Amino acid sequence: MGENFYIYTLSSPSTTTITNDYAMQKKYLLPFILVTSLFFLWAFLHNLNPILIPHLRKACQLNDLQSSFIDPAVYLGYFLTAIPAGIFIHRFGYKSGIILGLILFAAGALLFIPAASVREYVFFLIALFVMACGAAFLETVANPYMTILGDPATAEQRLNFAQSFNGLGAVLAPTLGGRFILSGIEHSKEELNQMAPAQLQAYLNTEASAVKIPYLVIALVVTLVIFLFLFTPFPKVSEDDSAAHGAKFSMSVFKFSHLKWAVVAQFFYVAAQVAVGSFFIKFSKYVLDLPEKQAAKWWGFAMIGFVTGRFLGTFLMRYIRPDFLLGIYAVANMLLLVVGVTTKGYIPVYCVMATPFFMSIMFPTIFALGIKGLGEETKIASSFLVMSIIGGAFGAVLMGLISDKTGSIQISYLVPLFCFAVVLFYAISGHKVKIRTATSSVHV
Repeated sequence: MGENFYIYTLSSPSTTTITNDYAMQKKYLLPFILVTSLFFLWAFLHNLNPILIPHLRKACQLNDLQSSFIDPAVYLGYFLTAIPAGIFIHRFGYKSGIILGLILFAAGALLFIPAASVREYVFFLIALFVMACGAAFLETVANPYMTILGDPATAEQRLNFAQSFNGLGAVLAPTLGGRFILSGIEHSKEELNQMAPAQLQAYLNTEASAVKIPYLVIALVVTLVIFLFLFTPFPKVSEDDSAAHGAKFSMSVFKFSHLKWAVVAQFFYVAAQVAVGSFFIKFSKYVLDLPEKQAAKWWGFAMIGFVTGRFLGTFLMRYIRPDFLLGIYAVANMLLLVVGVTTKGYIPVYCVMATPFFMSIMFPTIFALGIKGLGEETKIASSFLVMSIIGGAFGAVLMGLISDKTGSIQISYLVPLFCFAVVLFYAISGHKVKIRTATSSVHV
């Protein structure tokens, strides 16, 4: 898999025992593969949103602002569930958290079937919310689990490697969603107004029903994964309970300023990631008059860049400090979006399509830098970082509001541009490890 993976147990602050046979022992290979598969699953949830937004906009007859509520439904689920997930995992362990998360994920997918039958937008939002609650459990477990399965010095590399499989889900979701959910039928308002009521209802019901089979398949696949987790033994990983940071599960973890700024940076990064993708189909229509199915296919190509960026970023971190590479990628995306909001035709579309390549390392790198050196408090810190994903609820909504008010979805892409500026600040300064005390800051 490109590198050796380890399990390490800290028996005291001064003693570290390394077991260098994790990747070689067959009994540990399946658990590693299964945890890595979780990155693929939640990527599917997030990256179907750019398909669902234009699709449900048609099926439920919504404006841009209303259609953007798909993202808040998902990210509100993360926000409300992250802390309970952290508490649950702290009490019952990683494996139990994964299984509960998968059950919620499958249940939410099944709720799409009755939602499509009644064609009520709020029911779709509820289904997405339940799926997101499950995904919040999965992310709260999988991200820190990967960072502690090896040498702390290579935690960023290891998490980026696992997150590369998240990228595979990001590629397949818009590609398959565009193929099996989007109909390619795009009626104008005038054409819809000219339809007989029965004809209009038949058209809208057909559009809504297109989600039933895809989400049923998702539920069945996740159910299979649940059984695999249930019957697979998992290695136990001990963390340093005696570390200076302590094991108290509280807000006191924010005495580490690098975690505090990681939460802020993650909030704005996720806002940018969601915003860029959510309205790409409409953006492409606006600047290039690109049909929806073709735009969905192009966004699938863009997510190939996302996957490539993950693997390349993991490799580059062997030679370039993670924080420095994060800063380079943030600057690149800011420049791409400047061109994206100021030009017409193919160029702005290509520029927006290039941004996933440079977004690729941002989430795992911010995450790994944010929990660096936190010991037992890694679990609660992970919960706060997962909570910060609520940023995704605001980016697309703000863009939808700007688009409805100005009539230009292109102008609204200034929102992610600003968000990447915040990521740049974190890369330059915010990631530096400091412990805040009542009277001073201690650099670690």
